[in-house]
This record gives sequence, C-alpha cells and structure tokens, in this order.
Amino acid sequence: MTSHVPVEGHAASGSKPAPPCTIVIFGAGGDLTKRLLMPALYNLAGSHLLDEKTTIWGVDHTDGSDDSWRQNLSDTMESFTRDETAEFHAKHIDPTAWGFVRDRLHYLKGDFLAPETYEQIGGKIPGNAVFYLAVAARFFAPIVEHLGRAGLLKQGDDAFRRVVIEKPFGSDLASAQDLNKRLLAVADESQLYRIDHFLGKETVQSIMAIRFANGMFEPIWRRDFVDHVQITAAETIGVEERGAFYEPTGALRDMVPNHLFQLLCMTAMEPPVSFDAEAVRTEKAKLVQAVQPVQPGDAVRGQYRAGTEQGHAVPGYRDEPHVAGDSRTETYAALKLTIDNWRWGGVPFYLRTGKRMTGRRTEIAVHFKPAPYRLFRDTPVDQVAPNILRIMVDPVQGMTTEFNAKVPGPSMRLGAVRSTFREGDFFPQEPNVGYETLLYDCLCGDATLFQRADNIEASWAAVDPLVKAWGADGEPEPYEAGSAGPKAADELLARDGRRWLPLDGDRSGD
Repeated sequence: MTSHVPVEGHAASGSKPAPPCTIVIFGAGGDLTKRLLMPALYNLAGSHLLDEKTTIWGVDHTDGSDDSWRQNLSDTMESFTRDETAEFHAKHIDPTAWGFVRDRLHYLKGDFLAPETYEQIGGKIPGNAVFYLAVAARFFAPIVEHLGRAGLLKQGDDAFRRVVIEKPFGSDLASAQDLNKRLLAVADESQLYRIDHFLGKETVQSIMAIRFANGMFEPIWRRDFVDHVQITAAETIGVEERGAFYEPTGALRDMVPNHLFQLLCMTAMEPPVSFDAEAVRTEKAKLVQAVQPVQPGDAVRGQYRAGTEQGHAVPGYRDEPHVAGDSRTETYAALKLTIDNWRWGGVPFYLRTGKRMTGRRTEIAVHFKPAPYRLFRDTPVDQVAPNILRIMVDPVQGMTTEFNAKVPGPSMRLGAVRSTFREGDFFPQEPNVGYETLLYDCLCGDATLFQRADNIEASWAAVDPLVKAWGADGEPEPYEAGSAGPKAADELLARDGRRWLPLDGDRSGD
C-alpha cells in the first residue's frame, strides 16, 4: 500500500551554479565520456548549475578538432533519443542546454605519457581546473604524476585544482596501496576525488536521511533488534562485449570492495557529527576498518553457464567474446561479513552480486529479530513472518516495510503485509545518469560522496584473503543463466538458518 500525501514545503533544489572552472577530460573519445559524462554535463546545464565561464577540454591520442569532437558528441547525444537501452535516454535533446555544453567543448590531441601534452594543457587553464581521468586504470598514476611535474596541481586561494579518478582503484590491497602512495606524492588528499557512481544514485544518498532523520528507525538500527542484513546487486545481463575487461577482473573485484562496500557503509556507519565531508568519510572509514577479513569458507563464487533469460537462450560465460574457454573468472560472488564493533557485533551482513541472474535488483534488506511468540501460542499462528525493511536502489527507487497484521475474521490469524514508498510518487523525477550530483559536488569542492584513501585500502584489506585464494586454485561453481545463482550461495545462509530474499518476486512497483 502506498500513501499519496504531498510533502509540505518540498520544492526543487535551490542550488547555486558551480564556480567557473576548466574541466579537462582525459579519454575524450571513450565510451564513459560519450555515454555518461556528456549527458551529465548536459543535465547540469539544463538545471542551470554550470557557470557561464565553464570550459571543457577533451584530451585523447587520436586526431581531432573542436568541430569534429563537437559533432561526434552531438551525434551521440542525438542517438540517445532512439536508444531506449542507453543509460541516458531522452525523447528529445533540448537545443539550449546541449548548445551551452557544445559551445564550450575544445579538443586537444595528446599522448597521456608525453610531457609536452601537459605543457599545452597548462596554457589552456586560466584558474580553477578539474582533471577527469576517463581512461584505463594503468594511466591513473602516470597522468597525475605528469600533472604534478608540470605544476598543474598547484593551487592557492584564488584557484583550485582537483582530480577525479574512476574505478578500478587497484586490483588488490597491494596495488591500491601503491596507487595511493604515487598519487599522494604529488597531490594532497583533498584534491583527489575517487568516484563511485553508485553514490550518485538518489536512493543511496537518501539512506542517511532514512536512518538519521527518522526517530522510528535509528533506535532499532543495531544488534539488539537486527537479525541480519542482505545487500544485493543482481543483473540480468551478461558481460556483453566487456570480456577483455572482465576476464582479469571478475565479480569480486568489479563490485564488492567498491559498490557493495559503499552500500554497506551507508547502511552500517555510525551517525557523523555533521554532514561535513570529512565527518561522513571518517565514519565510513571506521566502519570498513571494523569489517573482519573474509575467509574463503565464508564466501562463494560462481560462473554462469548457458541458460534462458527472459525467454531467450543465452550463452555461458566461457562462450562470450574475449573470454577463455577454460576461464576461472567468477561472475557471481556471495560473502558473509562480520563487523567487529559495538553496534553490529554478532549481526551477519550477507552480500551478493552476479550477472545473468533471474532478476535485476539492487537493494538493502534489513531483517529484524522476530517478536516473542508466547502471546500467540493458543492461536492458529504457526510462524510469525519476519519484519523486513527493504531500501530499493535499482531499478525501483524507494523503500518497503514488511510486517504482520491481523487477517479479518473471528479468529486471530496473522498475515504479512507491505507498505511501499516509491520516490516517483512523492518527488519530481529529474533526468539523471548517476554522475550529475558527483560532478557538481566535485566542482563545488564537496567530497562527501567520494572515497578517501583509508576507506579504499580498508575495503581491499577486507576481501584480500578471497582475492588471493580465488586467484590461486579451484573453479567457480557453475549456475544456469537466468537462475538465482549457485547452490552453494543458498547453503551459505542455510547453515545459519537463513535464506536469501527471492530475486524474481514482487519488486514493489517495477
């Protein structure tokens, strides 16, 4: 059931435009720039959140000019009006908003590893600058080191210099530590914005509001009342054409120490003393540092085989393009986490992520401890359904609460009921690809939604035993495409007397 009561005083954001800035995008011709960064900048322009003096420089190694880059991106934006599968899909492109962005686009051909490239960039930046690294991970440290040597990271009271770094931020604990060491040798931590697009989702950002702004939740958000927590990020798609990237990466590296751990942080962190960026990031880091290293016995890995997805036959992972015929890369990972602190001691957190699953769903499900049964001992009640609070991140955004109520009739019979809140029923839905808030925050110097070095390293430390064990021997357990995953994942919870929530059941409005 859903209440449709308008929220008093709710209005569109009164945010001011970001300060004037030169945005330098390394990897101007890449898919990330075309499909996510440009639509995000277009949406910001449409919301009047970019300063008139904003300039955007694209840097890449291929031949090009201002006009050719502008035309290429204009064609890509126009294609989104026909591609309903794109991350950004629009019925039409607003010529005013896109014209604002297009007219500020400039192109520079340059080798990422050549000092002369950075000399040219230096001549294009009059003041504030954000350097966005939309490139392969192997270029992260070299580009930042070149920026440092060229003096492009020097900032003062009259100008800031910031660097945005995409994932993967390392491939294990040692590589993450090495990358942090190299970056921090030439830049201050306050200049580094390690981006995780999961944190750009409105529902993820609202978790703190749900927890800390409601007296009905925070008092019971602890081990005394919570039985366990399930965090799920399931996809129905396979690796598509990304086999070359996915083969050395796998589900664990791709999803767990970044996306799922960020959901974990939002769910389990202590209340910060304020919403100041460092206060929030400190509580996140403390939470991840309390996660005990996950041992192989508390984790499951799987790999999808051929099966049926939405009525269509689909190939197994080993038959996908650019994938080895004997690949041991996992496309599914499930693990049991324990958090060694006062709030969560004894409460297990179960995380799972996988491709070619029976349903697409990203959600956090908080399972509360059951009520005492003694009151109902003389009634037909055999089992009281558990109370569950589900925070839905994707594809539905909102929250459901599941609880027990009396079934109408002369006898005392209980039935499980559900109350649902969907964001679209209460708030206007703005066009969003998940990068708008993150880009705007970076331009404004708000690092709340970006990861700090200690958070990154603590996340890798928690899964390091699995990275080493899974890379050494053994094979992932096969599961059929279109299923809920390998049987061992069910057994992981069954041994604790618990079970996963179904992926193909009701999604509260999907």
